[in-house]
Amino acid sequence: MIQDNNGSESTQPNAPVAKRKRGRVFIINALGLIVLLALGLFGGYQSGLAIRRDTQSSRLTQQLGEQYQYALVDIEFGRYENAKQRLEFILEKDPSFPGAQDKLTEVLVQINLQANYVPPTATPSLTSTPDFSGAQDAFSRAQQFIAAQDWSGTLGALDQLRKLDPNYNTSQVDGMYYFALRNHGYDLITKQGNLEGGIYYLTLAERFGTLDVSANGVREGARYYLLGASFWELNWEQTVSYFSQVYSGWPGLWDGTMTSSDRFRFASMRYGDELFGQQRYCDAVAQYENAQRVGQLDQLASQNYEQAFIACYPPTATPDLSTPTPTLGAPTEETPAVPPTDTPPPTDTGGG
Repeated sequence: MIQDNNGSESTQPNAPVAKRKRGRVFIINALGLIVLLALGLFGGYQSGLAIRRDTQSSRLTQQLGEQYQYALVDIEFGRYENAKQRLEFILEKDPSFPGAQDKLTEVLVQINLQANYVPPTATPSLTSTPDFSGAQDAFSRAQQFIAAQDWSGTLGALDQLRKLDPNYNTSQVDGMYYFALRNHGYDLITKQGNLEGGIYYLTLAERFGTLDVSANGVREGARYYLLGASFWELNWEQTVSYFSQVYSGWPGLWDGTMTSSDRFRFASMRYGDELFGQQRYCDAVAQYENAQRVGQLDQLASQNYEQAFIACYPPTATPDLSTPTPTLGAPTEETPAVPPTDTPPPTDTGGG
C-alpha cells in the first residue's frame, strides 16, 4: 500500500517505477527480436554460400572436362604446348582429375623429344615441275567416294587433291571436306563406338563450318560418356551423374564395350550398394529403382534393395479383425436386455 499526500493509503503503483519496468521489458524484447533476425540472416547467408559453392563446383567440373577433351584434340594434332597448358590448368584446379596426370606426362615426353630432335641432312635433288594433271581425277574420285559413303576414301582423295593443286575449286573442296569429316566423325561415334576418334573428326569438320544439331549433340554425348567412364570404379556418384545425362539422350551410345544405358544401370547398382553400406536406405532405393528402369538387378543389388526398401518404407501395423469390437450401448451376454412390458404384475385378491 502507498500513502498519498493526505496520509491515506493508495492502491495505485508508483508511476515512475512502472514506466521503468515497461521500458526494460521493451528493450529486452527488442534485443531478442534483433538476435532472432541476426540468426535468421546468418542462416540464410550460410545456406546461400552452400548453394553457391555447389553451383561453382558443378561448373568447374564441367569446365575441366571440356578442357580435358580439348587437350586430347591438341595431342592428336601434335599441339603439345597447348595440351600442356590445358592439363596444367586442370591439375591446378583438381589434382585428382582422372587421366590428367598421365596425359601430362605423355605430353612432356613428346615436348622433350621434339626439343632434342635433330632433322637428318637432306640430300639435294633435282627440282621437278609439279604435275597438276591428276587434280581433276582426284576430284572425281572424291565425288565417287562421297556417293558410296566411303568417308575415309573421300578424305584420302581430297588430301591428294590439295597436294596436287591447293587452289582447285577451293570453296567446293572445302564443302566436301566438311561433309566427309562430319559424316566420318558421326559414324565413328554412332556405328563403331570410337568416341575419341569421332570427337576428333567432328572437331576438324568444325573448321570448315558450323556443326549441325545432330552432330554437335552426339559429340557432347560422347564427351560426357568419356568423362563418366573416367570415374568408373573410382567415384560411382560422378559416374551416375554423367551417364544419367548420356542415357537420357543417347541410350545406345557405346565405346565398343558397353552402351550408356548398360553403364547407367551398372553404376546405379554399385552406387546404391555404396549408399546401402552407409545406411542411407532411401537414397539407395532410388538408385536401385533407376537401375531397374534399364534392366534387372544383379544378386547383390537385389538383396540390398529388398532390405533397403523395408528400412525406408517399414510396414504399418494392421488391426486384428478376429476380435469384434463392442458397439456402444449394445447389450452384452453378461447383461441381457429385458424387453419392457405394459402388463402390471398380478395382485393377490384372495381373502385368506
